[in-house]
Amino acid sequence: MSTNSTTPAHAHSVADFAYELPDELIAQEPLAERSASRLLVVGEDRVEHRQVSDLPSLLQPGDRLVVNDTRVVPARLFGEKARASDGSGGGRIEFMLERFLPNGEALARLRSSKSPKPGARLTFQSQRDAAAVIEVTVIRREGELFVVASDPAEAFARFLDAHGEVPLPPYITRAPTDDDLERYQTVYAEHAGAVAAPTAGLHVDDALLERLEAKGITLSRVTLHVGAGTFQPVRVENTREHVMHAERIVVSARTVEEIEATRAAGGRIVALGTTTVRALESAAAGGTLQAFDGETRLFITPGVRFEVVDLLLTNFHLPESTLLMLVSAFAGTDRVLAAYRDAVHERYRFFSYGDAMLLTRSTDAEPK
Repeated sequence: MSTNSTTPAHAHSVADFAYELPDELIAQEPLAERSASRLLVVGEDRVEHRQVSDLPSLLQPGDRLVVNDTRVVPARLFGEKARASDGSGGGRIEFMLERFLPNGEALARLRSSKSPKPGARLTFQSQRDAAAVIEVTVIRREGELFVVASDPAEAFARFLDAHGEVPLPPYITRAPTDDDLERYQTVYAEHAGAVAAPTAGLHVDDALLERLEAKGITLSRVTLHVGAGTFQPVRVENTREHVMHAERIVVSARTVEEIEATRAAGGRIVALGTTTVRALESAAAGGTLQAFDGETRLFITPGVRFEVVDLLLTNFHLPESTLLMLVSAFAGTDRVLAAYRDAVHERYRFFSYGDAMLLTRSTDAEPK
């Protein structure tokens, strides 16, 4: 297992990635049909207003669509801290999974009136089944996060999957519902471990995948387990000072072979979402795409050269966020921000349950 850690080679002001967004354009609910969302197509010299359902006509036979097949875990629980023998301690606690560690321990954010210490026991009771209870132990603290474990180790993952609450992004102001268990998940989700959905994939349904296949567009998979750090704001003014959160990725040898075969035949690599871009470009950080299984802290900002991805289908991202920086690196900051202004003017729906963009890689971002 290896770790991919990269500091941006180019410094930028975080304020360069700001834009104005009326609150009413932040989507609070998904559309009835996944592929019914609008699609802003941004090329080198054109902008088109289309629908996600038009994607087969916008791609070419021989192109390869790469998706992130992580599965969102219902990652939030509410519980109690155990009292000590002298009666001290106790109190309510909120658990929010960051990610599971390879040994079965869980890295999490714990919110309470007083932070628990190593050795503290936390008890969680299901909101759906009062008889379902589990106890975990705080192992250690890692910065703002905590490592907890159950006995046996796999018991907590099973409990969370069965009884946890869907952790909708903070800009969705309503409470999660049972419908979110299905809609805040891609139709091809397979490997559990994400606490946030790879949201570009929420636009894709089985019918659209079948139409893409019929057009001669092939499909490959990577896995990037999206962590809660994706929602953390950038708290510095200069991008070189930002410490990127770590996320677990898997890019298989099979996916590498499929991408190489597509490129050899003249096809393009189309990434479905920024998480797919991050996974692929992390695996190619050495200049050549290779199989990769480990953590990445790759921080993509304008000035980066992209080794793998030719086209990107992505949602609209928060102002001054690392994801907007990635998109700007891919298609050019001026072009992206102009497209965002156009999307606001045309009343597109923003963020996780919102509309999407299809971007062509800028010539400035092409491999050397």
